[in-house]
Amino acid sequence: MIYLDYAANTPVDEAVLNTFVETSTNYIANPNSSHRLGRQAKEELDLATEHIAKLVNVKPSEIIYTSGATESNNLAIKGIANEYRKNGKHIITTFLEHSSVTGAFTALQNDGYEVDFVDISRDGHVDLDHLKELLRTDTILVSICYVDSEIGIMQDVEKIANLIANYPNCYFHVDATQAIGKIPVCFDNIDLITFSPHKFYGLNGCGILIRKENVLIQPLIHGGISTTTFRSGTPMLAFATSTDKALTLALDDLDNKYKHVKQLNDKLRTSLSKYPKVSINSTNNSIPYILNISVKGVRGELFQDELEKLDIFISTKSACCHTNTASKPVYALTKDRKLAMSTLRISVNHMTTMEDIEGFLLGFDDCYKNLAK
Repeated sequence: MIYLDYAANTPVDEAVLNTFVETSTNYIANPNSSHRLGRQAKEELDLATEHIAKLVNVKPSEIIYTSGATESNNLAIKGIANEYRKNGKHIITTFLEHSSVTGAFTALQNDGYEVDFVDISRDGHVDLDHLKELLRTDTILVSICYVDSEIGIMQDVEKIANLIANYPNCYFHVDATQAIGKIPVCFDNIDLITFSPHKFYGLNGCGILIRKENVLIQPLIHGGISTTTFRSGTPMLAFATSTDKALTLALDDLDNKYKHVKQLNDKLRTSLSKYPKVSINSTNNSIPYILNISVKGVRGELFQDELEKLDIFISTKSACCHTNTASKPVYALTKDRKLAMSTLRISVNHMTTMEDIEGFLLGFDDCYKNLAK
């Protein structure tokens, strides 16, 4: 088996799973319980939260635990919109965003909010001049991903943040799900950040929203006391400790992991560029963990199915997108619907070997000869 769909999900690290089991076994009480066992659980939760905050350079009080990046994105976007609607109902995003972002914006549109999509340049970066044109005094939120999940383009979030800073009623949300654990990140001047540990060998079912202390949001889930007033529910102690473990492991030796992945990506780019009907959609601004291509004239799902018969697993788009539809990020980048209908996303990680890449290329060659006629 050759697995090259790490942008969708990574296998849980054994050390992370052991941390989850040990925490669940050793701390049976609710961290909000006032008795001794509850206080012990609360101490363990606080230690994990403090360490996570230190790893990403934020304050422990700014961390909100959620069920995943989808909930985090919805809480950030809808929470800002509902809290600050008195300041305006205009919001800005891009066509590069994950469906949990665009879906939240669609829901807000149905509730009377105005949504604008900023242009993407040919290199994949947000067109800052167009963003400046779109920003208004009644703009309350801009949501732009750190790294998009289909093409892998890394945005210059610092320049975007500096531009937004000129609009005091506007908040900046960044979906960092495809960035954390892969590249160095900086969250200065970003108001809300979201990510999920299952993208870096953590567990599914948990996520984090970082809400800077000067930002208020309306909760989506109401109830009793939790770790924060912004998201009710029994504190997720084992998820917190396992996320701490996954993040610690992911950030260890980050540079060497990146160099290895870059070698894999270079091999893929060089080899796939030789095929006349292959168009490489990822740009020079894409991180090496994701390589997006199109095979002209071949529907992406068909190519994916043929590779699966060879026990090779890749995706066509983000795993949360509907099948048999055009890739919105690729169309936003290329303005070519045919290319956007024939995309393949190859996503690797530091655990991927050169042998995996060579095996994939052999399988790709067989499928290409049969399908790209």
